[in-house]
Amino acid sequence: MTKPATAFDPARQLSSRANSADEGAIIRMAQKSRELRAKGRDVVALTVGEPDFDTPENIRDAAKEALDKGFTHYSPVAGIPELREAIARKLKTENHLPYPASAIVLANGTKQAIANAILSVVSPGDEVIILAPYWVSYEATVRLAGGTPVVLSSTIAEGYKVPAERIAAAVTPRSKLIIVNSPCNPTGAVWTRAELEKIAAIVAGHPQLMVLSDEIYEYILFDGEMTSFGALPGMLERTITLNGFAKGFAMTGWRLGYSAAAEPIAKAMARMQSIVSAGANTFVQRAALAALAGPRDEVVRMREAYRRRRDMVIAGLRAIPGLSIGEIPGTFYAFPDVSAFLGKAAGNTRITTPDELCDWLLEEHNVATVPGTAFGAPTSIRLSFAASEEDIKKALTRIASGLALLK
Repeated sequence: MTKPATAFDPARQLSSRANSADEGAIIRMAQKSRELRAKGRDVVALTVGEPDFDTPENIRDAAKEALDKGFTHYSPVAGIPELREAIARKLKTENHLPYPASAIVLANGTKQAIANAILSVVSPGDEVIILAPYWVSYEATVRLAGGTPVVLSSTIAEGYKVPAERIAAAVTPRSKLIIVNSPCNPTGAVWTRAELEKIAAIVAGHPQLMVLSDEIYEYILFDGEMTSFGALPGMLERTITLNGFAKGFAMTGWRLGYSAAAEPIAKAMARMQSIVSAGANTFVQRAALAALAGPRDEVVRMREAYRRRRDMVIAGLRAIPGLSIGEIPGTFYAFPDVSAFLGKAAGNTRITTPDELCDWLLEEHNVATVPGTAFGAPTSIRLSFAASEEDIKKALTRIASGLALLK
């Protein structure tokens, strides 16, 4: 007699890869804040790293014109030739990176460029050195590629920059890649040329070692100067440079990033992209041409607005007893150390982790932040000040009053 078939369970069909994928603390906290707002709560959300400015008008106009002219078809996988050439000129002029246009690959957002790069150079068993605190996608993508993340932590006292000596000590024959993000999300740290030269000296001593240099926040720089890792002597071919239009040009929803690398690596990245998504949006690429060719007045205006907000946030956070915050030379994030409040309680609620602290600040004080555990830093929280000055003032007041209750 035939046994009845076991009922089909879709959840049992998921791969180990899918089961291990995390939606991420940023998405979770942003979703919770939206849900509370939908219930009528006055929540200030400082979670998502998204400019609160509209895309500049000349860029929007270029997209409209491109649509009217019929730029609505597939683009080449690596991007339209005109934009690849414009990016090559930009990199040479602004970043001292003499990549040819053939080394440029446009992607559907810089996140895809990260995945293209890591999947192209990291094989199962390869080690990737990730400097913490780090952007959340790095570690997850390394694991997706079968690589082994080697996370090196740093502190406020170190300017959230891992000393070169610790990086050198972490390099093994299996090390394939070091990921550098400057200006850095989530800390706002900016690596100086001298600091990057020390990393370059480490790379030069290991023929298999490369650097993934994420420079997406280059236009949101308040103090110091921008140094592209690939511009250091001998590092151009050893570096995959990542950038995009989301942050500096307020083009997050347009989903357009790019990479520049030695041509064999660039071709491999384009092959990876062709498997997953093919070429980036055609009329968005026409708009990006306008962004690069047009005036930078709006870029400067946005940066100066972030600078004012940065100063507000630093002053507000430093006024809170027990909270530690370093300098923020770039980006629109603050990354205070909250370890002084862990283990404390307000009423019957005891806070032991940054995740619990962020949940409590949201649920009890209507301000949404992101726990540092998402960025490899279990004693911090991240605040995005890509928000109005009114919202920032309100959030700082709520955070201060909330933390004062923890005893």
